[in-house]
Amino acid sequence: MIFQTRAKVIKNVEVAKKYYKILLSCPRVSRIAQPGQFIEVKISDNYEPLLRRPFSIHRIRGRDIEVLYEVVGTGTEILSRKESGENLDILGPLGCGFDLAASNYNRTSILVAGGIGIAPLFFLAEKIAEIKNPSPVGRQEKSKIKNIVLIGGRTKNDILCEREFKEAGCAVKISTDDGSRGFKGKVTDLLKHLLSTINYRLSTIYACGPRPMLKTISQIARDYKIPCQVSLEEHMACGIGACLGCMVKTKHGYQRVCKEGPVFNAHEIIWE
Repeated sequence: MIFQTRAKVIKNVEVAKKYYKILLSCPRVSRIAQPGQFIEVKISDNYEPLLRRPFSIHRIRGRDIEVLYEVVGTGTEILSRKESGENLDILGPLGCGFDLAASNYNRTSILVAGGIGIAPLFFLAEKIAEIKNPSPVGRQEKSKIKNIVLIGGRTKNDILCEREFKEAGCAVKISTDDGSRGFKGKVTDLLKHLLSTINYRLSTIYACGPRPMLKTISQIARDYKIPCQVSLEEHMACGIGACLGCMVKTKHGYQRVCKEGPVFNAHEIIWE
């Protein structure tokens, strides 16, 4: 079910340079949203920007939706100026999210994020934790949670949500291209290093980030024979599969990222 609704801005704060979190009151969407799904936001009632902008659902807070975004252009710059009490026209929840069937207690979930690709993975981490440890809220035995989160960025300034993941009971490892924080190198190199130190045969990889990163992770997962799901970052004009502007080539033919995705089995994508 998809809703078009007005969502009130609860708060909109800068959490790092050029990165913001906006909290939207939207009970109809938050009630049914699943990790990996997204919303389309009409940034302005004016003609600029004309098209809606897609944003991953970062977290569900009761009846509210939290979105983590980076200011990269006119639309997100306008969004960053929205204040508490204003309303936004949103469409959602949209797309197909992560398949959590493999996230049982006996498997290690490895979440890999590149830059703003961290956005949909926190919602996922919380949901996996619920599956692995269905204790009443406030009584979770966090030692039983087997989420490992790899966060990669160009520099230490691009590392987001480390504290939040740790508070959720995840083991967090950092990589930066310039070595200013954690492992020096690509997050894909950190993934290979991790797999050499654990029993990877009982692992599932979930990833989101730039396409070259996802292509490499897909190949790593194939080499190690590990199930892998990836959330693709594509320009999505309509968000409902009508414009056909976000097609991706798969073993089943061309599919729409906004409709059949944005989450795909990495082994079914034809990477070019």
